[in-house]
Amino acid sequence: MRTACSNTNRPRGFTLLEILIAVLIFGIVLAAVNTVFYSALRLRNKTTESMERALPIQHAVSIIKKDLENLVSPGEGIAGELQTALTTRGMTGQSSPDFFTSTAVIDSRTPWAEVQRISYFVADSTNVHGQRDLFRSVSRNLLAPSEEPPALQWLLGGVDHVYFLYLDGTAWRETWDSSEEEAGLPRAVKVQIELNSGVVESGGQKVFAPLEIVVPVMTQSRTNTTEEATEG
Repeated sequence: MRTACSNTNRPRGFTLLEILIAVLIFGIVLAAVNTVFYSALRLRNKTTESMERALPIQHAVSIIKKDLENLVSPGEGIAGELQTALTTRGMTGQSSPDFFTSTAVIDSRTPWAEVQRISYFVADSTNVHGQRDLFRSVSRNLLAPSEEPPALQWLLGGVDHVYFLYLDGTAWRETWDSSEEEAGLPRAVKVQIELNSGVVESGGQKVFAPLEIVVPVMTQSRTNTTEEATEG
C-alpha cells in the first residue's frame, strides 16, 4: 500500500513578491552607498583644490613677511633709502619701492653680503592668457661696478593689484621717504593683494576681498646723538 507524500516536506521557494521586495531593498542600500561615496569624493576634490590654491598664497605671504621683518636701516652699510617715489628700475608694473633686507643666504656659491635689494611687481602671466602674476625682484650683488639685472622669482598667480601702506605711528600712509623721516623706517608695513577670484553675489557682481598682510618693523635707525649729563 502506497502512502501519499506530504507537501510540507518539500523545499519552499521565494515568491515573486519577496523577490521584488529584496531587489527594492538592495537598490535603496546601493543608492545610499553611492550617494555617500560620491559625496566623499566631491569633498576630497574640493579639499585638494582648496589646498592647491592656499599653498601658493601661504608661500608668497611667508616670503613677503620675512622680507619686511628683516628690513635694514637706511644708510647702514650698503643699504639705501626706502623711498616710494623711486618705484621703477626699468620694470613695468612695479608695485613696491626697493626694500633692503637681510634675508639673503650666504654660502660658497653666493659670495655676497646678506643684504639684498627686494621689490615686487605685477606682470602679465606667461602661462595663463589674460592673467597677471606677482613677482619678486632680487638684487644681491649691490657692490657691482655696474647694476646687474635682478633675479625674478614667481610668487603668486591671478593677482590684479598690490598696494603697500606705511604706518607712521598714528595713520597709514601711501608714500614714505626715509631720508625725510626722523625714524627712518615706518612702524609697520601693510600689504594688500587683490586676487582676481572674487565671490559672486546675488546681484551678479564680484566683490573682491584683498589679501592683507601687516608686518611690524622692529628695526630702528641708529643715531650718533648723545646726552651729556651736567652737574648742577
